[in-house]
Amino acid sequence: MKLIFEPPGDRGDHEERHDRDDRGSRGGTAARPPTVRAVAAGSVGNLVEWYEFGVYGYLATVLAERFFTPAGGTPAEGLVRTYASFALAFFFRPLGAALFGRLGDRIGRRTVLIAVIVLMTAATMLIGVLPTYATAGALAPWLLTFLRALQGLSAGGEFGGAVALMTELAPPGRRGLYGAWQSFTVALGLLGGAGVAAAVATLLGENQLAAWGWRLPFLLALPLGLVALWLRVGLEETPEFRERERTAVGPSGAGAVASAVLLGIGRVMGWSAAGYTFLVVLPSYLQASLHTGVREALLATVPANVGFAVAILPAGLLSDRVGRRPVMLTGAVLVAGLAVPLFNLLQSDGTSAVIRGLATGAAGAVVGLMAGPGPALLAEMFPARVRWTGLGLAYSLSNAVFSGSAGLIITEAVRRTGNVDAPAYYAAAACAVSALALMKPQTRKVS
Repeated sequence: MKLIFEPPGDRGDHEERHDRDDRGSRGGTAARPPTVRAVAAGSVGNLVEWYEFGVYGYLATVLAERFFTPAGGTPAEGLVRTYASFALAFFFRPLGAALFGRLGDRIGRRTVLIAVIVLMTAATMLIGVLPTYATAGALAPWLLTFLRALQGLSAGGEFGGAVALMTELAPPGRRGLYGAWQSFTVALGLLGGAGVAAAVATLLGENQLAAWGWRLPFLLALPLGLVALWLRVGLEETPEFRERERTAVGPSGAGAVASAVLLGIGRVMGWSAAGYTFLVVLPSYLQASLHTGVREALLATVPANVGFAVAILPAGLLSDRVGRRPVMLTGAVLVAGLAVPLFNLLQSDGTSAVIRGLATGAAGAVVGLMAGPGPALLAEMFPARVRWTGLGLAYSLSNAVFSGSAGLIITEAVRRTGNVDAPAYYAAAACAVSALALMKPQTRKVS
């Protein structure tokens, strides 16, 4: 049997797509809704992953001082080096997506997802016990960078596998909603990272935070990872993967897969860039460029993450009704048009804390319009036998370039030009390109 995965159209195409993919690939039987444990097992790894990535971004100025600023180095130089390590981990994501994706497409979702969560949890927890530059000298930043690379490998495998699992478990007509759980746990992870970092900064104060308190958020990844491992050990393989194992299919066209990956990168690059600009980079930007205190900067990012989390599931559900691309296109266009006015509002001395919170919350919600349908959109661009690999590469490459490099690009641009609007221009430009890619249908099928 030859599997053809048709490209989504602009509106109303989801019914035909779900009819073909959900029923045809599962032997004509109605899909059984996944259990709560299955949903939790599929999505909890994203929470652990993005909790740590969020914590690293939120504590970037502290980590720069402890690991990347030797005697004579300036705070700005240390922050750039910290973000360089941040970006390096993202560039290991495509390697992880290819490695774990290939294994997951060949031997199954469950086993590989268990290996991924073990690697991710161990690397995150070990950051919390690393010696700093004052203790280990030049070895300290290298150890931190090595653990970041391991995190990048595991994160590259996590998202593709989790999205493949959740969308293949989804009942007919609900891939948008179930895929949105992946983005929702990203929001929970970022929000948890912001909350924990802000709580530690508030309870301990800036001196204690810099001395040893920064370790606590990383050590908290261990109990989170153990819960994730327990959930995944009891996970079953997806019906669609089992059906794929029983079906003899020829090799996938490499050209069609590569074309779909490139198109997928274009469609989600705005989500990647705007998400990290508004949800992760913002605290360090407020500290370095607008001279806001650590605690105030961390608290300012909480409304953005709340808005992001609140919008994701409704956006995924809406995409099940009107299609993925219209919802994501709306988010991309809004960011492209409103990013600069938003940052001008944040920079104004006359803007109250309430208005700033509402503005950042609205910005997070707009990013949620892209994040909600994004996982299902990527999953539907690839058939089951290359789904983990294909969507994982598209997502991880987009994140490597447009999320992982966001802090480095923005910090360096502000430092060199003095233009504090650099983050807004970065997010707006990426979303403008995404809008063009979302308007383009997938003309080359992956079969």
